[in-house]
Amino acid sequence: MTADAVTVELWAARLPGPFRFAEHCWLLVRRSDQCDRWEVWQNADAGGESWGHVHRNLMAPTAGIRNHLAYGLHRWCDEEADQLARRIETAPHAYPWCHTYRYVPGPNSNTFVQWCLEERYRLRWRSVGAGYARRRWS
Repeated sequence: MTADAVTVELWAARLPGPFRFAEHCWLLVRRSDQCDRWEVWQNADAGGESWGHVHRNLMAPTAGIRNHLAYGLHRWCDEEADQLARRIETAPHAYPWCHTYRYVPGPNSNTFVQWCLEERYRLRWRSVGAGYARRRWS
C-alpha cells in the first residue's frame, strides 16, 4: 500500500446470548500505518473518540463482541475506498442519527454502516437495523 492509499473494510461479529442470530457491523478505514474503527454503539460517548453514539476507535480494529470472533465481509480499494472513507470520516457531522439509538427497528449500529455504504453493499439479514437507513432513502 502506498503512503496515500486508503482501504475500507466491512467487519462484523455475532451478538451474544439470545441475540446470537444477529450481527454487529463496523467499518475500518486504513491509511498506511493508521487504522480507525468506526461504529455506532448502544451507549453514547462510551469511549474512544465519540459524537453521541458514533465512535471512532472504541475497540481494537478487529476485536469481536464479547466471546464472538470478528470476521471480514468486504473490502474496498482505490477511488471507491477514497469516496467511502470521506463519507465515513464526515459522519460525525452528517449522519442524521448520531444522538439516537434503538435496537429495533433502528437506528442502530447496522443503520450507521448501511448509511455509510449507501448502495455500494447491502448488509445481510443478520444485520438488524440496516433497512432503517434504506427506508429513509425511498
